Amino acid sequence: MNRPEVVFVLGALAAFGFAWSAFLQQRASTHLAGRPGAALSRKGLPGAVRLMGRLVHSRAWFVGWVVNLLAFVVQAAALHLGSIAAVQPLMTTQVLFTIGLSSWTARRWPTTLDWLAGASICGGITLLMMVDGAAPLTGEADRGRVLLVTAAAAGAVAVLVVASRFRPSPALAALLLACAAGVCFAMTAMFMKLTTDDLIDKGVAATARDWVGYGLAVSTSVGLALGQLSHAAGPLPWSMSAMNIVNPVVSYISGMIAFGADLPTSAGALAGIAGAAALLILGVIGLVHSPSIRAWSPTDPTPEVSSA
Repeated sequence: MNRPEVVFVLGALAAFGFAWSAFLQQRASTHLAGRPGAALSRKGLPGAVRLMGRLVHSRAWFVGWVVNLLAFVVQAAALHLGSIAAVQPLMTTQVLFTIGLSSWTARRWPTTLDWLAGASICGGITLLMMVDGAAPLTGEADRGRVLLVTAAAAGAVAVLVVASRFRPSPALAALLLACAAGVCFAMTAMFMKLTTDDLIDKGVAATARDWVGYGLAVSTSVGLALGQLSHAAGPLPWSMSAMNIVNPVVSYISGMIAFGADLPTSAGALAGIAGAAALLILGVIGLVHSPSIRAWSPTDPTPEVSSA
């Protein structure tokens, strides 16, 4: 296997792990919250914090956390071998794997719309990879640009979280929190690549002295918390679609900026990138609104989820 194929396989494996993790953790959070939005609408932030405290004792949530950790390691390997612009669009395939898991849970075959939406995602990724220079595998980080991107992302997350606190509808709260989580996960990808490169190229001591490792810890923990709260805040399709669109879009933009990649400028290349983005977005929206996903997004107070 050559290097692009290794990057592709590792990215797809990471996406599967994240889908499985979200499958387990969403069911656990919905079970413990009572109903979508309950943790945020009844008692605000203290209720959300108590929910997180209860989740760590849930067997399903803990297994999901372990799977998420393994997927995190695989994603780090993909980012070390490739680039953010090449790896992060592959994360949209999480929804494809989620459809498989949800269809298995609901004991139903994916619908025609599911297949069409899945084909749209696959077509978008294929088109992006075919455009010369659209997803470069290499690039040197510009630390000044990394700081600029980090500051912009932190500001965006703060605005989104504050907006979600003005008690909008559960669906809108889930959307805003999921967008904030998506931005955090995009920053996690950037910090993950920089930290992994430090660890492999410079050693543990140099990695411990570099601030990006601490940025990785912050962006990951905040992103996971916001993602969990978005699952509990409202309908799953809203949170999943937002995270699976915002993450790769912000990752692609930040990766091209922070790593000094030259975006193709020809009309054909730009049209290909725009077409790939449209196919990915349409595919994600189509899949997260699938009856298969709705089947494992329970709204009753007592869905069947085991917890310790």
